[in-house]
Order: sequence, then C-alpha cells, then structure tokens
Amino acid sequence: MAVSVRVPPVTWLLLAVVLISGCASQPPWPADVPSSGRPVLVSDVPFYPQEQYQCGPASLAMMLNSQGIGTQPQALVDRVYLPDRQGTLQIEMVATARQAGLLVYRLAPALSAVLKELQAGHPVLVFQNLRFNWWPQWHYAVMIGFDARQQELILHSGTRAHYRQPVAAFMTTWDRAERWAVTMLPPDELPATATPLPFLSSAHDLEATGQLEAAARAYRTAYERWPDQPAARLGAGNVAYAQQHWQEATEHYRTLTQDFPQLAAGWNNLGEALTQLDCPVAATAARQCATHLQPQRFPPPPAINTGTPNPHCPVIRCPEPSR
Repeated sequence: MAVSVRVPPVTWLLLAVVLISGCASQPPWPADVPSSGRPVLVSDVPFYPQEQYQCGPASLAMMLNSQGIGTQPQALVDRVYLPDRQGTLQIEMVATARQAGLLVYRLAPALSAVLKELQAGHPVLVFQNLRFNWWPQWHYAVMIGFDARQQELILHSGTRAHYRQPVAAFMTTWDRAERWAVTMLPPDELPATATPLPFLSSAHDLEATGQLEAAARAYRTAYERWPDQPAARLGAGNVAYAQQHWQEATEHYRTLTQDFPQLAAGWNNLGEALTQLDCPVAATAARQCATHLQPQRFPPPPAINTGTPNPHCPVIRCPEPSR
C-alpha cells in the first residue's frame, strides 16, 4: 500500500534553495593567479580544533601563532568570545590582534587578493556563512593554501586541518559573509596586495588604539614604500610627538614640509614640535606658513618677543601658495 507523506512547506523551501545553489556555475579561477603548478601551502600555521561556537578563538590563535605570538584558544576566549551571541564579532578579533602589535589589513573582496597573500606566505583569516542569508551560521577559518589544478582552497576549519574546499563552495559561503578577509602581520611587513590608503588606515588604527611603537613601524614601512604619500610621514611625526620624541618629530615634519611644501598641516605640526624644542621664533614662522597656505583652517599665531634666536633652531622659509 502506498503511503502518502506530507512534507512541511519549510522543507520544500530548503530543498528548493539547495537545488538552486547546486545549479550555480563554477566561478572562474582568477586570471592573474596561475592555474597550474604545485599546490601553495603556508606551512608554519598551527592547527587548533574549535570547541562548540568557538571558531573565533581557535582561528585567532592560529593567526597569532603564525606570527610568533604564542597563545592558546582558551587564553583568548574571555577576550573575544561573546556567550550571549554564542560567537565572536570581527571587531573583537581585530582589536585583540592589534593589542598584540600586529597590523590587521582588510583584503580587497576578491579571491585573487587572498591567493596572492598565500603565495607570499601570509595566512588569511576568512569569515563565512555556512547556511543562508536568512538563517546564518557564521564561521571563521584560516586559509593556508590552495591547489590551482584542482581548484581547491586549503583551510584550517572547525575540527579539520588542511581541509580542501572546492572554490565554488567557498565562494558561496564567503559571498554570504560580504567577502571579509584579513591578514595579520608585523607592521613592518607589507601585505602582498597592500595599497597606500588602506594600509595607512590600518597604521592609523594602531596609533588610535595606543599601539605607538607598532604604528611608528607601520608608518615607516609606508613612507619607504610609498614616498609620494604625505600621510605616512605625517603619521610618523604624530607618533613621535605623542611619544614626546620632539627631535624625531621635528625631523619627520621638516622632511614632510620639504617634500610637500603646500601641505599646511605639516607646517602647523612642525611649529608644535619646534615649540617643544624651545625654538619659539622658528615655531612661530612655521605656524605662519600654515596660515599663509590655509588661513581658514590655521589662524595667525600670536606675536612673540623674539629675543635672541637659538642658533640650534632651523630657519623657516614659507613656500608660495599654489595657484
């Protein structure tokens, strides 16, 4: 006798979604990453299997240990795990890495960016949604390599080390998590795909959270790599000033005003640093340069009694405003 079984509507909906996703076409392998050759594998990333709901601490421990910062997932639970949410927010992961002195760099939302970092030996922390947009299951994993011939990505994920995931399956779950991926590196090591403004933003995040030594290293890395970016030298000067390294700050600001003479903020900050070096005449002259270039932002400095100039202080000459 045939038995008729009534399937609940939600089950049919789930089945329809699975069938639709199963028909999705294979995403193309990035054209700028060779699709042949031996698998790429970052070998110095330890594996920690996650406990229930704790892929965040486990993944972060892998990333930190890969950079020589010894820790265990359990030591990170209180810092990143939120019991009420049964998970970890990205902001806690990023903040904890910064507190360890690492520069966290958000990658461009493209598979090619992730693969290029792996080719450079940089593990990548990725965020995935293993279910659906309307019923999410958030998950962190550490990507440690790829096999271009097989079009597979290699991850430390959940309870599986060196888990091989087809690129199509990964892209589906990564797309649902807005393609969030970051590297966590020492601040004097550039990500392979770094561009000036995102890197400088990451350096500023270190500065803003009080990681001044790390920020100084990041800014130095930036102005050595991108000498045409005034924000790198300005940031280096600001960090030195915050550390009360007045001479170092002055040198950064003087270089900045020489290389970018139309940048009023550089002249203003030079004036502040020269004040700390007991160079009131030069400090006032530098502030006057800032006023000369951008009067609506920098009002004229108060007049001073010049007295005898300090022979150890520089002579300031203002540039002509650009037309």
